[in-house]
Amino acid sequence: MNRKIWISGTLASAAAALSVGRAGADDLTPLDVAYAGSMGSMMEGPIKAGAQSLGTDFHGRAQGSDALAQLIVGGSITPDVFVPVTPGPMLAVLKAGKAQSAIPVARTEMVIAYSPKSKYAQAFADSAAEKTGAMPWWQILQQPDIRFGRTDPTTDPQGRNIIFTLQLAETFYNQSGLAHKILGDAINPAQIFSEPTVEARLQSGELDAASAYKIQPGPFNLPYITLPREINLGSEFLRDTYAQTSLELAGKTFHPQALAYYAAVLSGAAHPDKAATFVFWLAHGAQPIFAKYFYGAPGAMAPLHA
Repeated sequence: MNRKIWISGTLASAAAALSVGRAGADDLTPLDVAYAGSMGSMMEGPIKAGAQSLGTDFHGRAQGSDALAQLIVGGSITPDVFVPVTPGPMLAVLKAGKAQSAIPVARTEMVIAYSPKSKYAQAFADSAAEKTGAMPWWQILQQPDIRFGRTDPTTDPQGRNIIFTLQLAETFYNQSGLAHKILGDAINPAQIFSEPTVEARLQSGELDAASAYKIQPGPFNLPYITLPREINLGSEFLRDTYAQTSLELAGKTFHPQALAYYAAVLSGAAHPDKAATFVFWLAHGAQPIFAKYFYGAPGAMAPLHA
């Protein structure tokens, strides 16, 4: 299909839907959305509520982006819309012919979230405030009794991104071997948890600290440490710096990618018009919701194509 015609049709569908008032419950069209687990609080809250104004009944599936991409490519799940973080999972779906294009809808950056119940909470707070004499965050994370959480790097981009962040920190802080001192092996069962449970473990005090995207701690009222842009993977202008690190997993080499969220209407979507309207709304009408939940605007990031 001609891309200009497709875009025009999408805009027309979006404008038509947005001009209609809130649909009655009986008139809502089911819309299945597979999205990065890090987006759970926002997706199941204001995004789900806002989707009703588009005449859709939002049904979400939250999981690691790589795992969702594999399920989509393999045909195990057939959602209407896919919203992963980083280009990789979306490109896998595009290359498999499961979607034609994807647009950026938001961005984020890596932070270190910590538990207010941790014995190290004050040390983390002092480090975040850059108080004189405060122990740097990367030294706190090396304490022998620290309980640190992260996600599986084989199925979730965030699991790889914390490794990349700490590898970059080795150079930035001149601390050779820092990543291994904090994380151990790339696959360290003592630290790896499913993405939706990490913040709950911080709230309960089960974990002292955890890797996180900037969007995640806020909805749980969890404090966090902002990281230098040279290592937080959030700047599109530091791609060359970020590219200096890599990770080998299961015979595959990974490099850091921009922490951007993309949305695409999937081929074979049960309700393609509603899906296109929803994707358009994410990129435009829903931006105040993204901002409220600590997401950055996509800015000049380009769409992805098969």
